[in-house]
Amino acid sequence: MKIRADARLYGIVDFGYVAEDAMEKVAADLLAGGVDILQLRAKGIPLETVSSVAVKIIPLCRMAGVPFILNDHPELAAELGADGVHIGQDDGAIYEVRSKIGADMIIGRSTHSLAQARQALADGADYIGFGPLFPTPTKAGRPAIGLGDIAEMEREVGSKVPAFCIGGIKPENLAEIIASGARRCVVVSHLLTAPDISAATFAVKSAMLRL
Repeated sequence: MKIRADARLYGIVDFGYVAEDAMEKVAADLLAGGVDILQLRAKGIPLETVSSVAVKIIPLCRMAGVPFILNDHPELAAELGADGVHIGQDDGAIYEVRSKIGADMIIGRSTHSLAQARQALADGADYIGFGPLFPTPTKAGRPAIGLGDIAEMEREVGSKVPAFCIGGIKPENLAEIIASGARRCVVVSHLLTAPDISAATFAVKSAMLRL
């Protein structure tokens, strides 16, 4: 399953926010609310736990027609039949990851500058994350990059592969982000801490489509 050209909202089910026994419900709520891609992020979590959660979420993504992305662990992603894997700047070369997962799986790369975004495109990433735009507890200690390079990044990179802005994005700053040139966003903490995750997701997606 590939990323649709009209994909706008990227959701993440993150062990940093969600208890293991709530993962399936949260994933279902994000999908019901309209996320276009869903990632499982499990930093520091045993692989058997990651696997047991992933096998519950993957069928939900299939039913929704939404790509399932595993953060890190390329071999496990391939073994589980994930649609793709997301890697950071320190997770090796894209060609090395490609050799582990094959030609058909999606590879996403986190980028934190315009130069890194250009490099990810040159290296063959299928999509990029670009940020963090604002300080965020999801990436504690990583400096925010601001909004100044979004338009140029979209022209050079986002016009060729999907580029998802990430980092501290919430309804209060969404209009400013879109006005700066962003077309696609990752929203994490705002959705995962919402009292009604499905409704919050629907509201963000609707706002993105209006702006």
